Amino acid sequence: MDLSRVAAHEPVEVTDEEREAAVLVPIVDRGGDPHLLFTKRADHLGEHPGQMSFPGGGREPGDDDLLGTALREANEEIGLDPASVEVVGRLDDIRTVTSYSVRPFVARIPDREYAPDEREVAEIAVLSIADLIDPDNYESERREHPHYGEIRLHFFRVGGYTVWGATGRMLVQFLELATDWRMPEEVDRVVDPDADLPT
Repeated sequence: MDLSRVAAHEPVEVTDEEREAAVLVPIVDRGGDPHLLFTKRADHLGEHPGQMSFPGGGREPGDDDLLGTALREANEEIGLDPASVEVVGRLDDIRTVTSYSVRPFVARIPDREYAPDEREVAEIAVLSIADLIDPDNYESERREHPHYGEIRLHFFRVGGYTVWGATGRMLVQFLELATDWRMPEEVDRVVDPDADLPT
């Protein structure tokens, strides 16, 4: 993994959505191999329940900036000490179906046991980069979206977890910047707009 391209990347900003949010893309060095930390959202949450995500959330009035949002949310969700975070760079802002612009900050964090806030986080998963870039663990599909037209959805299936949706889009860009992995040109399938999605 080479983070120099992440550090040099000039991210595209989205500034015209109703609400702002930020997440950390947390890199953990475990046993000499790079991993990413994900949270599994609690099933009772109103938005994206049960989905895999990066630590983060909506900007609040007391946040100095969006990095402050990401650090505060990560502290609340998994007990990450902001002082232990080494920010490497940023990915492109993305739009979500819930009218958020989300700003992803790529950061190194210590490899330790983190404590999920059970009100928001059901589980913490630390997945290896090697598994995430394994072609056998990736697939994609194309479908019509009611607001965005034709879209491509990415699915990374590792260790019983499925990373997809907005987090899957961020993960694609991160992996293309930080590793030799490239998104396949062709999708695995084209599905109807009302086809089932994973939880």
